[in-house]
Amino acid sequence: MDRFDNAFAALGQRINTLSMPARAASTPVPLTSLIDKVNAAKRLYRPGVRR
Repeated sequence: MDRFDNAFAALGQRINTLSMPARAASTPVPLTSLIDKVNAAKRLYRPGVRR
């Protein structure tokens, strides 16, 4: 093994010892808000128009 292989192996070992970060709890989006977004997208949709 050369220096690169040793450094890469050491980095892999360090990464494996790290703990996973805690995921931040997101606030749930109200269903009415999602429905409003879908309705707004429907109003803006133009069939046959290329984007």
